[in-house]
Amino acid sequence: MPQPPLRRSVAVPKCRLAVGTLVASIESVTAHIKTGTAAWADRSLVESGFYPDDVRSPEAKLRYYASQFPIVENDSTYWAFPDADRIATWANRAPDGFTMSIKAHALLTQHYASARGLPRDVRDGLSRELRAKPHLYPKDLGPEVMRELTRRFRDALAPLEDAGKLGVVLFQFPVWFPISAANKAELERIRDAFADLRVAIELRNETWMSEDNRNETLELLADNDLIYVCVDEPQGFVASIPPVVAATSETAVIRMHGRNPARWRDRSHGRRSPGWPYLYSHDELAEWASRIRALASRTDEVHVIFSNAPLPNAVRNAQELADMLAHPAIEPTEHHAR
Repeated sequence: MPQPPLRRSVAVPKCRLAVGTLVASIESVTAHIKTGTAAWADRSLVESGFYPDDVRSPEAKLRYYASQFPIVENDSTYWAFPDADRIATWANRAPDGFTMSIKAHALLTQHYASARGLPRDVRDGLSRELRAKPHLYPKDLGPEVMRELTRRFRDALAPLEDAGKLGVVLFQFPVWFPISAANKAELERIRDAFADLRVAIELRNETWMSEDNRNETLELLADNDLIYVCVDEPQGFVASIPPVVAATSETAVIRMHGRNPARWRDRSHGRRSPGWPYLYSHDELAEWASRIRALASRTDEVHVIFSNAPLPNAVRNAQELADMLAHPAIEPTEHHAR
């Protein structure tokens, strides 16, 4: 498959147009920006009053969420391997025009996982010792089982793909996945395994985006048509990636994790975060709004996913950012100022 070259940056046009032309230009950019959250049925969101009282069933919740946002990131697939029937249920419940991105299972991104989240036949084929382990790693299962799990995960996505509702497949790597020849080869292997899908790569080790390695990392992703996931997250930790805005494919992805340092302190030590709360301010969102518009001007589509905790905070910030992008402040041109 021929690989696209790195695309040069294209600036958003300055406000030197008639107001009507400017509005049309803004709309043409923001039409390709999809803003949403990393879940839709979390208990905290249900208890927050986001859903009307008569929205109770899983299908009704997804449809109501889809009436408020054009995209969701499904993170449940990180914890448990989905099968095609489960994916088909989501595809059937989601309305036409809706986008659902899928997070790759933990074992596909070098994380540990519980045997309970594996397909039953795979779980039953493990030794008693492995089934009893609280944390299973890819090396515990071996390359043959991992190839089979990769194949099953890819095949399970077919219903969403066939329905035209699949966004990206997100591979979020852990802090113990630094830049190296072996890990760069792993990214290329993922591209091969998911060759016909949009694959997004989120890195969680500072070495990938250090000053010395940043260009090499972005070129590697671009050469393999892998989407670099831009992030907003606490800085100053081994797991911290700077808020670099870059496009390495026709689709761009931004994940907004919040800026609570306690959350990233846990991540840097390989611990799962209990969900440290964070709510973005208007000014913090405004900083990103301008970056997102610039990114949208040089890509076909931008996905902005809020994963700050708790989920009601993510919903509120996603709504605020979407409104900000749709209704930017317009400076009067010199002609209209006279």
